[in-house]
Amino acid sequence: MPDEPAAQLIPPAMRVLCRVEDLPDGAGKGFPAAPGRFTGLFAIRQGKAVRVYVNACPHIGTPLDWVPDRFLSADGTRIICATHGAEFRIEDGLCLRGPCRGDTLEAVLTEIKDGVVLVPETAGQ
Repeated sequence: MPDEPAAQLIPPAMRVLCRVEDLPDGAGKGFPAAPGRFTGLFAIRQGKAVRVYVNACPHIGTPLDWVPDRFLSADGTRIICATHGAEFRIEDGLCLRGPCRGDTLEAVLTEIKDGVVLVPETAGQ
């Protein structure tokens, strides 16, 4: 986590999710719901790009990971829903296969500041 001086630079309506270096490149990581929120989040890192989504399938709202931090297909090219195998594009969360085809995962506004991934306080509501 950031040190005290860096923490003071966090915009008021944002919260720290993690440091970019804590996200393995080409993998995903889940985060529990923030206090007072209903749904957790997950982040996928591809090089310098970090995408964050609400951890809920648009089909029935179940979490996507069946094992902690397992969000991607075996080849790392798609996000997979553990409940029914729906496949989503990493870039925009669009469902390509499965019962929610055409729907999208709920993307979360993400800001990276000094190597820290920030998301809105309201993310996952």
